[in-house]
Amino acid sequence: MNRITERAIKDANEAVASVAYKFSEMIAIYPITPSSPMAEWCDQWATEGKKNLWGVIPEVVEMQSEAGAAGTVHGSLQGGVLTTTFTASQGLLLMIPNLYKIAGELTPFCMHVTARALATHGLSIFGDHSDVMATRQTGMALLSSQSVQAAHDLAAIAHAATLKASVPFIHFFDGFRTSHEINTYYPINEDVLKALIDDADLFAFRKRGLTPDDPVIRGTAQNPDVYFQGRERSNCFYQNLPAIVDEKMRLFEKLTGRRYHLFDYEGDPEAECVFVIMGSGSETIRQVVQYKRAQGKKVGVLTVHLYRPFSTEFFLKALPVSAEKIVVFDRTKEPGSVVEPLCQDVQSVLQEAYHKGLRKTLPVIIGGRYGLGSKEFTPAMVNAVYEAACSNTLPNSFTVGIEDDITHLSVPVKKSLDLEDKDCFRAVFYGLGSDGTVGANKNTIKIIGNETDQFVQAYFVYDSKKSGAMTVSHLRFGPNPIQAPYLIQTSNFVACHQFQFINNYDVLKTLQKGGIFLLNTPNPSEVWGTMPQEVQQTLIDKNVQFYAIDAYEVARNAGMGGRINTIMQTCFFAISGILPKEEAISYIKNAIKKTYGKKGESVVQSNCAAVDATLAHLHKIDLQPVSMHSRKRVPLNLSGAPEFIQKVTKTLLEQKGDTLPVSAFPENGTWPTGTTRFEKRDLAQFIPEWDPSICIQCNRCSTVCPHAAIRAKHYPKAELDNAPEGFKSAAFRSKDYPNDAFTIQVSPADCTGCGLCSEVCPAKNKLDANKKALTMVRKNTCFEEADKAHKFFEKLPWPDTQNDKLDAKNTQFRQPLFEYSGACAGCGETAYIKMLT
Repeated sequence: MNRITERAIKDANEAVASVAYKFSEMIAIYPITPSSPMAEWCDQWATEGKKNLWGVIPEVVEMQSEAGAAGTVHGSLQGGVLTTTFTASQGLLLMIPNLYKIAGELTPFCMHVTARALATHGLSIFGDHSDVMATRQTGMALLSSQSVQAAHDLAAIAHAATLKASVPFIHFFDGFRTSHEINTYYPINEDVLKALIDDADLFAFRKRGLTPDDPVIRGTAQNPDVYFQGRERSNCFYQNLPAIVDEKMRLFEKLTGRRYHLFDYEGDPEAECVFVIMGSGSETIRQVVQYKRAQGKKVGVLTVHLYRPFSTEFFLKALPVSAEKIVVFDRTKEPGSVVEPLCQDVQSVLQEAYHKGLRKTLPVIIGGRYGLGSKEFTPAMVNAVYEAACSNTLPNSFTVGIEDDITHLSVPVKKSLDLEDKDCFRAVFYGLGSDGTVGANKNTIKIIGNETDQFVQAYFVYDSKKSGAMTVSHLRFGPNPIQAPYLIQTSNFVACHQFQFINNYDVLKTLQKGGIFLLNTPNPSEVWGTMPQEVQQTLIDKNVQFYAIDAYEVARNAGMGGRINTIMQTCFFAISGILPKEEAISYIKNAIKKTYGKKGESVVQSNCAAVDATLAHLHKIDLQPVSMHSRKRVPLNLSGAPEFIQKVTKTLLEQKGDTLPVSAFPENGTWPTGTTRFEKRDLAQFIPEWDPSICIQCNRCSTVCPHAAIRAKHYPKAELDNAPEGFKSAAFRSKDYPNDAFTIQVSPADCTGCGLCSEVCPAKNKLDANKKALTMVRKNTCFEEADKAHKFFEKLPWPDTQNDKLDAKNTQFRQPLFEYSGACAGCGETAYIKMLT
């Protein structure tokens, strides 16, 4: 069998789905983040007529719930049909009743889980091992992967092993951190996949399918006299499973050259301190182990792949007998337990080995928690744990990555530790959900990976609000494989695709001295004076190469609206020097055709026109002295707000939530209401400008606004005595309130720029049809005036409408209690909720 040399650049979801699809005849799906892409890929391939290993197009069926998908899987398996599914979090919990049955009936089956946090005190869509740990009792084998390559490979091993062992598998990998990480990997060809399966095992599975020709009963009710014995009858299958998985791993190594073990050890063969972990965190620990060994430290890391059943024999074989101290990292929390699940297993195995004389000494075993809800896990954290373990100050059931000022179990991380490959180029991009930044960066990393010899990695940090929230893209590429499952700490390049971010966040914090900074700004030629003094000083101190472009102007001229992705992508290639400029532009246009071809030729041409126009609008900005006329960055001022808002919400809005200690949060997850009114996302490029001379006072604009960012009030004209200069008003058209004035006012920092208010406005200027009572204008031209007007508007009294007719217009004179939602710009649902309140 030829070794595999062809590379691919994909995320783990696609890499795993490609294997699961080939091994399946039925795929029952129900989407749940972050596993949804696996189901979507399979659905797409089936629609395209792609065949599995046996020349059959798998049947993909979407159910109405995860429980329905699990029931479909169970029924399909009972008919002798090779079946799979994908899920995570609460979705996995809904499948548990069926998993007990599938395992109890010893049915070969492999499902794939993007391990994700469970909803407890709060909902988290991000990654840890809480969900898979909840399935330990079901009888499912649990196989863990730590990288894109491992997820691809171990998916195949799991599908092959379940047929041989008759024990069903959950193959899992870290949600988002691995599932959505794009990396270079080596795909398995069909010949290898076929070679992993023994035809006799496949025939045995088929033969177990329920059929009227050979009837049996499955799922009987049993009394106390026999249930216990029946439950123990399957013991030998679990005892045999580790050897079967190891056998498949050895066969896989022979076929591909890639080596896996049930427990993979790396480090000093005579290590005194050994870390035990599973999942992507093992890659981070490997880096620290290599760093410490170079300093002469006797340390190692043992990565767990087959977690259930937990094999004493294979674990002891992998663990150095010299280990005096073992530190176990769990990515889950079991309230009330002495230690977490993986640590419990390690303790049990080593205690049994010691009492049986298989080990002469019993190591000190310390367990702890890390990375819950996708909390960052960095080399500095591993180093802090190592130093605490060596100094005997590491508490049992420790935590790392947070500050626990209540139970004092956290390990302080005092200094950073940069262990990245110096030949690796690192780039960070700050974008806005829906502006195309993430999509462009996915294309960028694939262009670099496919058109050069570079190894690549891309990871994208999303806010749970998704559209309309900040996204941060972390791209790495270099001559060596990249195994760094944590965010970039020091970068060669930073791009800020939204000018307002430099006012609110320290986007330059990762940029190294002499690095490159690219900024999208409305005024490239005057950009220096428009930036805060702190940003100017940082650029000077770091001697940054500074470039600027008005990407939104280029996008509008090309007919692309607010999609600036290909423009900023072109700028990156033009100034980074990764590829020759003309060559890069050619690749970008090919990617445009591939990405947007289905949307029509006009979309493709608009994007290509934007690429062609980009370089003419890209400016190299000379560094100047700090301008004393420039503003300083204004700290977020929430004076007068409740204490919780000032201490917690304010910190979150400043993107500094990692600094909050445990004591800052309510014990039961209770959260105060109305916090969005303090958020001020400030994400619109255009906001509505009101012309009272045209307005017919219908209040449709306020009615349709999904975020309650535009309001209507009528109030006594005397209130205008203290109005700021430029505040707009008109006489209120109402017989009932003859002495009232009327104002439509937008909150410029809360408006998302969706334009619905302007679209729905029926009042047009008779002399100029392009002008309405509400016309969208560039926010940077009117923000200060609009902000002053809004602050005054907020102080105006809400009119007493209790006796007024309750219709759409009059509801808008009442204060909405659901306001400034975090919904996507132009959301069609929140306007109804707002009106109900």
